[in-house]
Amino acid sequence: MKIKGIIGAASLLLIGILFGAILVSGFGLVRPSLADLNLGASEPPVKLDADASSFSKAFIQVAETVTPTIVQISVVSERENPQSEWFFFPFKDLPREQKGSGSGIIISEDGYIVTNNHVVQNATKVTVGLADKRQFDAVVVGTDPLTDLAVVKIEANKLPVAFLGNSDNLKVGQWVMAIGNPLSLASTVTAGIVSAIGRGQLGLIRDSYGVENFIQTDAAINPGNSGGALVDLSGSVIGINSAIASGGGGTYIGYGFAIPINLAKAVATDLIAHGKVSRGYIGINIGEVDNAIAKSLGMDKPKGIIIQGIVEDGAASKSDLRPGDVILEIDGREVNRPNELQSYVASLTAGTTVKLKVFRDGETMERKVTLKSRDEDAKTEPISDKDKSGSDNKSGSGAYSFENLGFTVKNLSEKDKSDFKVDSGVLITDVKPFSKAEDQRLFAGLVIVEADKDNINKIEDLKNIIEKKKGSALLLKVLDQQGNNRFVGIEIP
Repeated sequence: MKIKGIIGAASLLLIGILFGAILVSGFGLVRPSLADLNLGASEPPVKLDADASSFSKAFIQVAETVTPTIVQISVVSERENPQSEWFFFPFKDLPREQKGSGSGIIISEDGYIVTNNHVVQNATKVTVGLADKRQFDAVVVGTDPLTDLAVVKIEANKLPVAFLGNSDNLKVGQWVMAIGNPLSLASTVTAGIVSAIGRGQLGLIRDSYGVENFIQTDAAINPGNSGGALVDLSGSVIGINSAIASGGGGTYIGYGFAIPINLAKAVATDLIAHGKVSRGYIGINIGEVDNAIAKSLGMDKPKGIIIQGIVEDGAASKSDLRPGDVILEIDGREVNRPNELQSYVASLTAGTTVKLKVFRDGETMERKVTLKSRDEDAKTEPISDKDKSGSDNKSGSGAYSFENLGFTVKNLSEKDKSDFKVDSGVLITDVKPFSKAEDQRLFAGLVIVEADKDNINKIEDLKNIIEKKKGSALLLKVLDQQGNNRFVGIEIP
């Protein structure tokens, strides 16, 4: 019995040892030491060649060197019409001030910073935060709403300064990086390409003199990026991030827009020197030359900018320029969109003389215009062509429909002449949907004052000219009730 007890105890002890060993070893899995751990593959699946490695390093170097020159701007500003935003809560009192934020670029060692006008608009307090976490109170040196640019100043020395490049050399498809402080996330870097250049007519600047000539990029830009830098892979700032294409939520959905740095440099220089922009103006109303206008003028293809009207007392009124002239070049630069001309002129000061290459009546010629400053109180109605006075309209007010073009006109009544302040012309009373006339943005309420550069006194004049132009294109000069002239090209079947 004693032997059996000893054997039983030994058996239990052996089973305990074995069971403990199994528990410790994880049921047969022996835990390795830290020194023996080898996780993942021994080598990356792809070995970068020298070009790919260098390309990657370029992004890294740009981010490291440019980021210290980008600042975060916090603003307290006056709220515009604070009660109107809460019209459905008539007893709700809103604070008269609101907070906002954006970005800026250090452009001088002693504290000048360029940003967007909409970042600091109506500001009562501006604070600048540097990449090294220092903060400074700032003053607004000057603003330029027509380009959405502004300059602020902090009292500091030996600051890191951004290198301002040459946006004229920018190409579509070029790699760029956007650096700023989106959504209050400090020092954020995104990358993409230049999607388009010279992008205008976006309606971002709501002023007839506003300059829209944006660089479009697919580098992610979000609220808070405004005023930050768009840089190329040399670290040169080539644009100032200004706006985004938003899907309604106010965040990035594919494209952002930046102000070319060449324009920003010119504006910033004026703001620092004078506190305002001493911008020059040619004093013309302009439009794009489409295919129909080009044909009507005898041009081989659509190019240049057509002069729709001359502003009274503007610079062009003292020159030989005329409505219907097409500007092909300014100072040797080709211009094919209105914003290209506006952007270049906006970078020049009043008193500068520009040289224009102009197409007129089948010939090209050169004309010089000395830019004038904009007089806020000056009349902006186009000058009437004093050498083309029409005869009185005595043919009644019957209507006539140009079916193949899709519009109907009537002779002007005396009241029409008084309303439009014209002596002659015919009034468009109807435009058919999807017609040639609608395609060329003709609509009821416009007066046709010229066709093929001849005055139109009555419907018969217009009928005769259209009959002669069959198979080609016709240039019409139309006038709206605000007194604005424009040229319209329309192809005659």
